[in-house]
This record gives sequence, C-alpha cells and structure tokens, in this order.
Amino acid sequence: MLNRRDFTLSLLASNMTALSFAQTTFPDRAVKLVVPFAAGGLADITFRLVGEKLSGLLNKPVLIENIPGAGGFAAASAVLRAKPDGHALLVIANGTAITKSLFKSMPYDPVKDLTPISFAAYFDLVVLAKGDGPYKSLNDLLNAARQNPGKLNFGTINPGSTQNLSAELFKTTAKLDVAVVPFKTTPEAFTALMSNSLDVVFESYAASKSLVDSGQLRALASTGGKRSGYLPSVPTVLESGVPGYDVTGWNALSAPAGTPSEVVALLNRHMNTVMNMPDVKKRLLDLGTDAYAGTTEELRLKLNSDIAKWAAVIKQVGLQQQ
Repeated sequence: MLNRRDFTLSLLASNMTALSFAQTTFPDRAVKLVVPFAAGGLADITFRLVGEKLSGLLNKPVLIENIPGAGGFAAASAVLRAKPDGHALLVIANGTAITKSLFKSMPYDPVKDLTPISFAAYFDLVVLAKGDGPYKSLNDLLNAARQNPGKLNFGTINPGSTQNLSAELFKTTAKLDVAVVPFKTTPEAFTALMSNSLDVVFESYAASKSLVDSGQLRALASTGGKRSGYLPSVPTVLESGVPGYDVTGWNALSAPAGTPSEVVALLNRHMNTVMNMPDVKKRLLDLGTDAYAGTTEELRLKLNSDIAKWAAVIKQVGLQQQ
C-alpha cells in the first residue's frame, strides 16, 4: 500500500507524464485556422500574420482556410466536424455574438460548442463625417440631430451588422430621432456620405483609413471605451458626451469543445507571444487594430457579455430573426 509520500510522488509523476505527452504530441501535423470571411479582409489578413508566426512557435505549418458566408455556419461546421485535438481551429469575431440572436436556429452554439483560446485584436468603429462638411466634432452632430429631429441620416452596412447595430445603439443611447440607413456595401455608404445623402457613417477605421488619411472623411469619434492606439487624437463617443456607449469589435481564436486543456493553454501562451511581437503590433496598428491576446476567460466573458448586449439591441430595434 502506498504511503502519503509515495502517493504524492506517484501523482506528480503521472501529471508530468500527461503534460509531457500533451506537449510532445501536439501538434503532430499541420494546424488549420478556418476563417469565416473572404480572403483579403481584416480578419483574414490578421490571421495570416498570426499563422505565419505560430508556425515558427509550433514547428508545424499553420494553414489558413477561408469559408465565408452563411452567417459563419459553414466555417464553424467544418471545424466542429474535426477531432477536438487542436489541429482545426475557428476564427470568431464580435459578429459571432450578434449571430446568436439574429438567427432563429443555429447549427451550433458558440458558447457550448466552442472553447475560447484567445483574442487576436481589438478595434473600434468610427463615426465618420464628410471631410469638408459641417460637422467638426461629435458635439456638432449631436446638436444638429437634437435641433432637427427626424432630419438626419446615419449610414451603415447591412442590417444586423456590427456597424448597423452600433448606429442603432448610438441612436438610443444618445436619445436621438434620426434614421439609420443600411447599404449593401461600405463603398455605397461612403458614396452617399460624399454626396450629402448621409450625415455620418459608422464603419471601421480599417475600411475608411485611406479616406480619413486623405482628408475626404473626418473621424468625429471612436466607439470604444478608451482611445485607440491607431487614432489617439480622436475622442471616444463616451468622452464626447454620450455616457454608457461602448462598442468594441474583436477577432479571436477558438477550438471545438472538448479540446484538451493542455493544448488550449499552449495555444493561448503562443498567441500571447505572437500578439506581443513588435512587428505584429505595428502591422495591426497600421491596419487599424490593436493587437491583444489575453486569457481564455477574458474571451469567454466578452463573448457572453456581447451576446447579451446585442440581443437587447436587436430586440429594441425590432430586427426580424433570420
């Protein structure tokens, strides 16, 4: 019969063996990152950079597979069909939280069927006005909206998008009587803004960077809780007099539920290493995002809080579930 000392030593040896086994067997082949967006977009560019760096840390190829469309369901299904061993991972985003309330039924549950690994980047949306237009600050816009109820138009991309719901949330939080007008594409919304059919557009800095840098558009405010690293001179909506307003977009990495905790911990550690690399931080800053990995628990909490936030906005706006 083992005494207490022998039992403790045996348990430690068993744990070390299990940890060593996990570390030496993962990865034993290429790791695939499935991106639910088309090639060339912000998430795609971000995770191609992440994949390149992870390859060096894992000593295995990290491949990117784009499966866009269908609300991200096709990409999620492809990952969830795979064995939960860390070799097939899913890119998720703030849109994943919106999808949870936007669809009557989903083929998967992002909370129950996925295991959070880490964030990759945070990014704010920006309230954009015409560069030579009448609005020089967000206060100018707020004053005009309050003095002319029902007259101003806020542009976004399609209904149910982060941009669209962010504009709706801004409208209700600031208690404004304005129209939120959705467009199929960002260029269409910007064209309407430049032709004075819209007063402002809610869009990411990444999508508007060239127009902002050239002076054709003016960034009145960013939507996050604090000023972003890529637009440090632009005040937040919160700073500009709309208390309680905070919208932050994000991209992150997840694995199928049931993936071994040792594998998740290893991937989280490597993601933190990658997102703190100076060249990665600079590249993402140039794209209009702030590199950040964080902990698995941070991602879990953010996903759950965003699901609750956008569910309330969708209900308030009266968007029909798809």
